Amino acid sequence: MHNETSTEIRVRYCETDAMGFLHHSNYLNYFEIGRTELFREQGGDYRAMEESGLFFVVVKVNVNYKQPARYDDVLTLKTRISKLMPAKLEHEYEVWRGDDLLASAQTVLACVDRQGCVQRIPEYVTEG
Repeated sequence: MHNETSTEIRVRYCETDAMGFLHHSNYLNYFEIGRTELFREQGGDYRAMEESGLFFVVVKVNVNYKQPARYDDVLTLKTRISKLMPAKLEHEYEVWRGDDLLASAQTVLACVDRQGCVQRIPEYVTEG
C-alpha cells in the first residue's frame, strides 16, 4: 500500500487573516486535501465508500505551528499514513515552504457507519 504523498497548495487570499497569514483553521482543510489525494493515489474511492455506508471521521487532531504561511505562498503538503488499525487510521503531515517547515500535525480517523458506530476498515480500503 502506497502510504505517502506530496501535494502542492497555493495560499489563497481568502484563507488569510487580518495580518496576512494563513489562518490556523485552514491547515485542517489542507490536511483533508492531503488525505483525499493519498486515498485517491491508492486507488480509493471515498464516494463509493460513503455510498456503501462507511465514513471516515476525524476523532483527534494535533497541530504544531512553527512559522506562518502568507498569501500566494506555494506550499508543499506531505501526507503519510503512520498507523493502520482495524477501525482507525492515523496520518502525519508536514507543511513546507521551500526548505522551511511551517507546521506538522497528526490526525486519527475512525471508520463508522451511518449511525456513527465504529466499524472495521474494509480490506478493499486498506489494500488499495
